[in-house]
Amino acid sequence: MAGDDRAKASSTGSSGMVRPPRTRLDQPKAPRRRLLPEYDPEAFGRFSERIARFLGTGRFIVWMTLIIILWVLWNIFAPKDLRFDQYPFIFLTLMLSLQASYAAPLILLAQNRQDDRDRVTHEQDRKQNERSIADTEYLTREIAALRMGLGEVATRDWIRSELQDMVKDMEERQVRFPAESDEGDR
Repeated sequence: MAGDDRAKASSTGSSGMVRPPRTRLDQPKAPRRRLLPEYDPEAFGRFSERIARFLGTGRFIVWMTLIIILWVLWNIFAPKDLRFDQYPFIFLTLMLSLQASYAAPLILLAQNRQDDRDRVTHEQDRKQNERSIADTEYLTREIAALRMGLGEVATRDWIRSELQDMVKDMEERQVRFPAESDEGDR
């Protein structure tokens, strides 16, 4: 009995309330039982996009127009016992309202998914632009450093001009002092 009292005392706080048993953090929780059926939101999103894409085509308009014309013609000219929707066409109105009530949220869902894709694409483009700008700035600094370095390095054209100047100087010396060069050969 004393052990039971201690167990109760350890599971109750100072206020006397019973604490739930501790759960282990290193183990996943057991899945809860759900009342509603589960569905794959991605599959439903793809399905809604296909419907929204179809609703935005001329084919849908043509089919919808043909169905409405046939509906109206059948309920006007068919024998009275085969008509299923009398003149004010209340059932047709109900069907069109039902179609519109499902089409609007599906179109909005497809637009939201497209907005999400556009947002991700925009973010990727922005990051790519930032990388391109950083690369361009780096290359610009490198080219500037190379130009500054080339100012101190002898270029091919500079060496060529120096050699041409030296050849001219030598030719001028030979023209001025031709005898010295002839005497040295003897």
